[in-house]
Amino acid sequence: MRLLPSSGGVFEVVADGTLVFSKRTTGRHAAPGEVLEAIRNRS
Repeated sequence: MRLLPSSGGVFEVVADGTLVFSKRTTGRHAAPGEVLEAIRNRS
């Protein structure tokens, strides 16, 4: 796992090459546990 710095308030989580959460797309911050659940539930 690695953290890649960015600017402009971008927060995106990619697991095994798959985008699992994007603040840019949703327009909101992730709820507590939401990113971990998305990682666990990805197909």
